Amino acid sequence: MKALFLILLAQLGSASLVPDREKDPEYWRGQAQETLRAALRLQRLNQNVAKNLILFLGDGMGVSTVTAARILKGQLQNHKGEESLLEMDKFPYVALAKTYNTNAQVPDSAGTATAYLCGVKANEGTVGVSAGVTRDRCNTTKGQEVTSILRWAKDGGKAVGIVTTTRVTHATPSAAYAHSANRDWYSDGETPDALEGGCKDIARQLVENIPDIEVILGGGRKYMFPKNASDVEYPHEDKHRGTRLDRRDLVQAWHDAKPPGKVAKYVWHRRDLLALNLSRVDFLLGLFEPGDMVYELDRNNETDPSLTEMVAVAIRMLQKNPRGFFLLVEGGRIDHGHHEGKAKQALHEAVELDRAIGLAARLTSPQDTLSVVTADHSHVFTFGGYTPRGNPIFGLAPMQSDVDRKPFTSILYGNGPGYKIVAGERENVSAVDFAHANYQAQSAVPLRQETHGGEDVAVFARGPMAHLLHGVHEQNYIPHAMAYAACIGSNRAHCNAAGRPAAAASILLPFLALLFLLC
Repeated sequence: MKALFLILLAQLGSASLVPDREKDPEYWRGQAQETLRAALRLQRLNQNVAKNLILFLGDGMGVSTVTAARILKGQLQNHKGEESLLEMDKFPYVALAKTYNTNAQVPDSAGTATAYLCGVKANEGTVGVSAGVTRDRCNTTKGQEVTSILRWAKDGGKAVGIVTTTRVTHATPSAAYAHSANRDWYSDGETPDALEGGCKDIARQLVENIPDIEVILGGGRKYMFPKNASDVEYPHEDKHRGTRLDRRDLVQAWHDAKPPGKVAKYVWHRRDLLALNLSRVDFLLGLFEPGDMVYELDRNNETDPSLTEMVAVAIRMLQKNPRGFFLLVEGGRIDHGHHEGKAKQALHEAVELDRAIGLAARLTSPQDTLSVVTADHSHVFTFGGYTPRGNPIFGLAPMQSDVDRKPFTSILYGNGPGYKIVAGERENVSAVDFAHANYQAQSAVPLRQETHGGEDVAVFARGPMAHLLHGVHEQNYIPHAMAYAACIGSNRAHCNAAGRPAAAASILLPFLALLFLLC
């Protein structure tokens, strides 16, 4: 095996794989010096108060997914890929977050959402409640509710919004407004026992708990309408019919809850979303699919907006508030792609999230907007096999297995639905279309659904007080740091000039200089 490794290394060093500029040592020295100069500039900390907060959450976007998405982004631009930069790569501060739930070494998206939104670690499967709540046990919820940074921002006078590619009642967005002993209680159709205990379904909480959320965009129409009500887009498909047993129309209830004189708009079609005159809209609800939104690779460009388009609308809506805003943006279907073993779907979702991050950067300023990019957890997704520079990210490794003498793709999963035995042996991937969007990459252990991974995830930060995100943190630290930067929530004592030495100095120095000249 060592001899094979050396041969491969020799191949990787062949001239055809190395761009000419990279053969010159001065290229690497110059690059390093520029990076050093940028790092030295960071010694001047941005201690402004964050007027705006944006939290980008890549569901399931572990470090291996970030790296593979970077390569894919570059290759989509006809580059080799490895040298490319994601928008999140440009953020100056990077940390790691420990993702475990209070009762789980490898977490789920609900307990982690409670951590990075509410600032409290929680049990798996629960949202917006403390670890005193047991999953499925409605009677353990009362008195254990915890509020989120979205609520803190709203209480601080800011506009708030949620944008997701999943249903708006899914684990990540629901932790921003709901308190539930089970993340799956989307509507009362999924919560019969809980209703008897006095618990509310998540869709109802979306409408009732914080009725003045300015922007809500994503999927999940069917949880808002009476059971068996036909869907507006898919009227003949039973699986898309409404699910509510209480026969309520929650979209109408959402509209009715708005103050007199305020304009509330509900849309379900991309055309209507993009046609809105946002200066005349106070509240916006957009539900573009009955369930989760469609994968970006499969999206109908006429009926469904992209994540980037939804983010553009959300920011422009929220920027109307002179006190600023908090926006939660979730690329939620990265996770779904991985669970299905469909790496191509997952990575294109990650690239679309990065595109939205870039768009948000152009619409805001790092002088007054703290942007944070992170994940809730990782997946057992990997890529390797000594692939040469520029190897297609969905391609084959440059060697066959020295055990079963069959080729293998660079991308593999530790477990999942891609485990296949053909005639008593591992499937020969050269006989299938491994570049197809729905190809399920091979896995070591057969499972119907691939699982999360337990390693730390990256946290990227830019803007006021971004330096507070550094080193290795518990995941629940994230909203506390963001709230501190924006002077919302419980950490506000530092928000006067005297509470921030650097801010006080910047104000007093010009006056001291003037006094010196006059004396």
